[in-house]
Amino acid sequence: MQRLAKETADAVKENGPAGDGPGTLYIVATPIGNLEDLSPRAEKVLSSVAVVAAEDTRHSGRLLQHLGLRKPMIALHEHNERDRVDHVLKELQSGKDLALVSDAGTPLISDPGYVVVRKARALGIRVSPIPGPCALVTALSAAGLPTDRFLFAGFLPAKRSGRKAALEALRREQATLVFYESPHRILDTLADLVAVLGSERELVLGRELTKTFETFYSGTAEAVLAELQADPHGSRGEFVVVVRGAESLDESDAQSGLDVDKLLALLLAELPVKKVAKIVAELTGGSKNELYQRALALKDR
Repeated sequence: MQRLAKETADAVKENGPAGDGPGTLYIVATPIGNLEDLSPRAEKVLSSVAVVAAEDTRHSGRLLQHLGLRKPMIALHEHNERDRVDHVLKELQSGKDLALVSDAGTPLISDPGYVVVRKARALGIRVSPIPGPCALVTALSAAGLPTDRFLFAGFLPAKRSGRKAALEALRREQATLVFYESPHRILDTLADLVAVLGSERELVLGRELTKTFETFYSGTAEAVLAELQADPHGSRGEFVVVVRGAESLDESDAQSGLDVDKLLALLLAELPVKKVAKIVAELTGGSKNELYQRALALKDR
């Protein structure tokens, strides 16, 4: 622990005192629930920087108070980031080191900071990540679903029409899907998952991760929705939704019990390729685009 603290202190010293070249922008991951998850390196950096840019200064102020630290703070959230970026960059260019933190987890992951980081890098200012908690990785690690490929889609649209359209676009995605969701929309989102992705799609729902009432719900989309509806605490807290990816065409063929190539060939004798792909997609649940390409290949043959 002492060696780690010394290495971090040495890294901070590389920038020299204020006024001796630009400072460093540290991207500091903070706990998503359990304060003990804050790394010694993150604590050391927060104690060393001159300024903290926070999504919510009151929330992050409590974290600093817990650490016994008092720091000048800049509010930097989704509504003011573009207006505050010049002020943040001015602080860095004056030689001050600055820590960027979000309310919880790793900054920029469905949180503000992208504009500041991009402009800082464009100006040649050093940007240094201080890794740590991240809700999507935490949920994935415990979900028991494939993690070799995953697609993080952040928060789905708030309105049902937009949410369903977004899910429809992801319906045939074979990578594991990960979403964040708020407590007041979680039941509606699960209902839309059932409607668009199917009642049998496997999913795992993580609630209040790393906190006292951490809970995982797992099973088919329909079963998880029913379990959450029956749980009096089900709509409380923050959620990470992890959904198994769609089956490949070969897996769909096996499940449907149909000889898809034979079906495509029969229909191609009577109908255009686009129409054939649409019909077979509806029959098998397969991807219309993949079936279109498969039908084209059969027709060329």
